[in-house]
Amino acid sequence: MKTKIWTVSLRRVVCNILIVAMLTIVSGTAVYGLNYVTSSTLYNGVYYSGNENSKKVSLMINVYWGTEYLDEMLDILAENDVKTTFFVGGTWAVKESDMLRKIFDSGHEIGNHGYYHKDQGTLSTSKNHEEIYNTHKLVKELIGVDMNLFAPPSGSYNTKTVEVATELGYKTIMWTEGRDTIDWRDKDSEIIYQRAIKNCKGGDFVLMHPTEATKNALDRIIKAIREQGFELCTVSENLEAENN
Repeated sequence: MKTKIWTVSLRRVVCNILIVAMLTIVSGTAVYGLNYVTSSTLYNGVYYSGNENSKKVSLMINVYWGTEYLDEMLDILAENDVKTTFFVGGTWAVKESDMLRKIFDSGHEIGNHGYYHKDQGTLSTSKNHEEIYNTHKLVKELIGVDMNLFAPPSGSYNTKTVEVATELGYKTIMWTEGRDTIDWRDKDSEIIYQRAIKNCKGGDFVLMHPTEATKNALDRIIKAIREQGFELCTVSENLEAENN
């Protein structure tokens, strides 16, 4: 009889522990805004990829300086019938409004990369708002686009960044782990190529910039990703696959 009572009591204790654990997870999600999805694309309100089962991959091209290689990159993308996402900085867009228009008219998606390329992770709420909103307003005036994707410069953000971006109607976008080509530092086309295509997965966001080495590797990158059975698309299309 004592054994039976002890067994029942143990079961109650285990059940109570499980209930408390579940409530802790739920309340943590509500209070801290933690978000998890089965494909691990969304964490703390920031997207790191689309759906791993979608067979979609996106090239994210962050633009904050120069135009010298963009014409050739646009030609390569067109020759391969690829549409992708260009995240543009505000000061760049002011100086290079004709190129911004050309990128958009070529059918590519335009995203927000902040106005002055600041370290958003160190900024206050108001300064985060300025960086994102001022770029949004400028691009809207220049090409009539209401952007809704924000890529924090240098991948730096804090909770204020994500909150402000969300309030302004944006999804905050980071590159997939291992998919930063680091082409701004390493000017070697072969290294950039390998970082972009090695062990590619569905949903990947591949980060690159309009550098000479990236331009030289771009055609090979596109072909190699397709040869692995993936479809290249914009970041928005990749995110839409998450919901399908």
